[in-house]
Amino acid sequence: MQPASDMFLGWTRRKGGRDFFIRQLRDVKISAQVEIFGATEMALYAHWCGRALALSHARAGSAAMLCGYMGKCDAFDEAIADFSMAYADQNEKDHAALARAVRSRKVKAEFEQAA
Repeated sequence: MQPASDMFLGWTRRKGGRDFFIRQLRDVKISAQVEIFGATEMALYAHWCGRALALSHARAGSAAMLCGYMGKCDAFDEAIADFSMAYADQNEKDHAALARAVRSRKVKAEFEQAA
């Protein structure tokens, strides 16, 4: 969800309404080590990931236009909820299939111990 075709280019608005384009110098990413998170850390990480995703999508279109398109009924809300539940169910099925494949040695897996 980039505001321009340059994959390293983003933007932000500061207090006072000034807009700034920001360009990442290099494509060097870091990632949280979620495999060592407890429930509290995972919930906080999920919260911030959700906020970042929502923000990127919020910048993707006109809120007033989208609101008008979706109307006043809850059909869109229900569709998103239904999709979310189906997606979660599919993830559980996929994980179970992977676990079976690992147990049967069709797939090799390496398990890391948490520090």
